[in-house]
Amino acid sequence: MAFKKSNFAAATALFAIGAKAVNNGLALTPQMGWDNWNALGCDVSEDLLVETADLIVNYGLKDLGYKYVILDDCWSAGRNASNNNTLIVDTEKFPRGMKAVADDIHDLGLLFGMYSDAGRYTCGMYEGSLGYETEDANFFADVGIDYLKYDNCYNEGYAGNQQISSARYRTMGNALNATGRPILYSLCNWGEDYPWNWGSTIANSWRISGDIFDNWDEYDARCPCEGPDAWNCELPGFHCSVTNIFSKVAFIVSKAQPGSWNDLDMLEVGRGAMNDAEYVAHFSMWSAVKSPLIMGNDIRIIKPQDLSILSNAAVIAVNQDPLGQSAARRWLYQTNTTDVDENGKAEIQMWSGNLKSTISADYNDYVVLLVNGNNNATVMNATLEDIFVDSGPKGTAPQVQMSWEVRDLWADRMSNETAAAIINTPTKSGNATTGYNATTIGQGRYNATTTSYADGLMANSSLLLGSVVTTVQPSGTIIANVDRHGVAMFRLRAIPTAVRKRDEL
Repeated sequence: MAFKKSNFAAATALFAIGAKAVNNGLALTPQMGWDNWNALGCDVSEDLLVETADLIVNYGLKDLGYKYVILDDCWSAGRNASNNNTLIVDTEKFPRGMKAVADDIHDLGLLFGMYSDAGRYTCGMYEGSLGYETEDANFFADVGIDYLKYDNCYNEGYAGNQQISSARYRTMGNALNATGRPILYSLCNWGEDYPWNWGSTIANSWRISGDIFDNWDEYDARCPCEGPDAWNCELPGFHCSVTNIFSKVAFIVSKAQPGSWNDLDMLEVGRGAMNDAEYVAHFSMWSAVKSPLIMGNDIRIIKPQDLSILSNAAVIAVNQDPLGQSAARRWLYQTNTTDVDENGKAEIQMWSGNLKSTISADYNDYVVLLVNGNNNATVMNATLEDIFVDSGPKGTAPQVQMSWEVRDLWADRMSNETAAAIINTPTKSGNATTGYNATTIGQGRYNATTTSYADGLMANSSLLLGSVVTTVQPSGTIIANVDRHGVAMFRLRAIPTAVRKRDEL
């Protein structure tokens, strides 16, 4: 199939006049959900999707905000030349057709996503949408999808500068908008041609790097670009570690905003190759920089400790914060050789950023992350001067002269025992819409279906604020003992001048 030059020319013309495609009112906070690719690849079927959707509801994940069930690659069986080249669904994998699957997912109160590619083929060598954007957008709308993940394989060379890539992706964005159906548009072009510069006028999110791998910091030549030039990556690659991707977003955090987000790729929590501290850090880091939180594990075999990580509403509330501002890296230090891990890495870093305050009209809350890349547990600290540097350099920020309540966002993590009880409680077979719902089990279960994160924060819900561990006094320092490859994550809340609650850290 040859690429339709008329479509490309039209998209280029739209780019030239600055037409906006992302006017769909979606993703005002980063999208949350599940995608099958990382855990299951092409092993897809309607049974997998429906069973996973049931578990997302039954485990209380839907009520925490994980709404999108996304079918990735390998679902099609060519095009129907006698019917406007409409995509054909693989009826062995989806015998009832895709519309029936979408209806089942919608009946659970969830949203349905699908996958295509801005190339001749998808990455799995199925039919891509390059040149068939209008036909495929209409197909997706007829199915009833709510989300499109749009990849970058086999793009026939329509890349190499920002204008060419943006025009190619804009074509599908315009086609989706023309259907009249609200469809969240997620670009998966791996950071090629700097999508953070043009993605916000086209899509709701854009991938910033090559594909993630279930690894903390191991070097892989197939995922180049680390260090001070990590953002300038001509070959995004794949098998990228958590810290490799996190380093890349540090340079472009200001590009994210409500409705359009830097996407650091799927969550690896529960995939099995990292330890608990690393998964906690991974989830915290993705949440703080406002990446979409798309689970990439097989939920049918989830472990209690992994369910408890994914269920931490206080951390999710940072990701879903109404301000929609990413945390930024304030410093990164290489540490001494005795702390080098098995991959030759030893560094610590601190990130902080604005959160919506519901107790102060003058000063926002703040999130603080202390990330320990050393081979050993490390005592780390962050001064108020460093945390609030955006409001004034060298300690001139007014926040430095204030006292702050320090809340640990992992202190109230769900116990493994409660998580195991949720997983092991039988569900009602044959009646997915009335099955067991874990939101009613145990304590500390937030329900964003009934009370949004914005409303919960406005009401000062204790489930979203973490536990007070100390107060840091003016010009003070936050100190924490952070696990190897772990994180300490705090929410700071302003204290009126006359109030002193606890001793300085």
